[in-house]
Amino acid sequence: MKRKRSWTRWLLLIPLGIVVAFLAYQLPFINNRLSWRIDELRTRLSYAFNPPDEAIFIPGEATPQTTPVSTPVPPTLEPTVALPDPTPTSEDLAEPTPSLPDFVQLDDVIYVDQHERWNYCGPANLAMALKYWGWQGDRDDIARVVKPGINDPDLDFVQQGRLDKNVNPSEMVGFVADYTDYYIIVRHGGTLELLKTLIANGYPVLVEKGYYEEDYTGKTAWLGHYLFTTGYDEEAGEFIVQDAYLQPGPNMRVDYPTYIEGWRSFNYLFMVIYPPADQDEVYSLLGQYGDPNWSYEKALAIAEEEIQTLSGVDLFFAWFNKGTSLVKMGHYLDAGEAFDQAYQIYGDLNVGDSVRPYRITWYQTSPYWAYYYSGRYQDVINLANFTFETIDEDTLEESLYWRGLAYYALGNKALAKQDLYNAVWLNPNFQAALDQISILNFDD
Repeated sequence: MKRKRSWTRWLLLIPLGIVVAFLAYQLPFINNRLSWRIDELRTRLSYAFNPPDEAIFIPGEATPQTTPVSTPVPPTLEPTVALPDPTPTSEDLAEPTPSLPDFVQLDDVIYVDQHERWNYCGPANLAMALKYWGWQGDRDDIARVVKPGINDPDLDFVQQGRLDKNVNPSEMVGFVADYTDYYIIVRHGGTLELLKTLIANGYPVLVEKGYYEEDYTGKTAWLGHYLFTTGYDEEAGEFIVQDAYLQPGPNMRVDYPTYIEGWRSFNYLFMVIYPPADQDEVYSLLGQYGDPNWSYEKALAIAEEEIQTLSGVDLFFAWFNKGTSLVKMGHYLDAGEAFDQAYQIYGDLNVGDSVRPYRITWYQTSPYWAYYYSGRYQDVINLANFTFETIDEDTLEESLYWRGLAYYALGNKALAKQDLYNAVWLNPNFQAALDQISILNFDD
């Protein structure tokens, strides 16, 4: 009888312990320490039962829809500069052919990591790029603008920003334009020689790239990343970079082939920040890249060349890049066909032998542009649903935005309103969604 009472006592303590643990978890200092572990555990379980790399997006027919649609005010997809470009002169459009030193490592670089924060690659790298020129702010100053997080007073600033998975180049451009005294230029189709030319003349370069690491499931997975590039060693065939995440972060060495492999997955996009007084010098170094339209054509030419030579996941990236360049050029029907081909290759990849970059639409929205402006609204919805399936949460404001526009185009105002309002809930500074809410006037 004593043993039975002992077991009964312990059984009664179990629900009490659960209640105590639940109440303790609500305390801010405990919640902030444990929430990321619980989130990681939940994601691990979800990925175990629904492996994201097994999900497939199959584009539909390219025939445009005939349903009337209001003309949207789209979000900026990767704007060229924060301030108007000067008109390039014939001298500016000459190919840069400087005699470069074999080794350059820029001084005055202040390393900033992205640790102890959620998805802080963008703010950390942008902080490094600005600090190089003397900016006095920090990564949190940037994050409060580009990823302000959900408005939940029960969460601290770090936890409010957990759901914002990515800061795209347009958000970084907006911050530089509106909150600093510097200029920023964004181009596609960059080359190693161009990066070395800029660095050798004192201008570090911020690139967007992909990399591979082991994820929650124990599989190798592809992720997007920014990389602040501050030097090179020609004899070693390496760039010197400041990696906000990977180790060793400061003055990390990356060989040229690995750098190219990662850079390819973002259409060889690069950003340069500089003081206004250096405008003429920067454009002189950029040469033909001073014309953004030329850079899109350059990126397209690179993609078409790589389509002829690459295979597997690299071939997927080449076709994806072709679609991105065509979107930048306004050729949406052709871009949609390029993305169709990319996703056919994606579906054919053997997940046992290759890596499906299922996170790519976490970072790049070009397919939405192509399908939406080709009238392929259901493909926009299906692609957004596929993207959310790979993330296990509807937490990407850009995907919600495009799905909302597609729902509206197909006459489903209720779902359109829900998606656009959720996009603003995730990022209260997402101006494109705010504009659409005002334009579409859901109260009518």
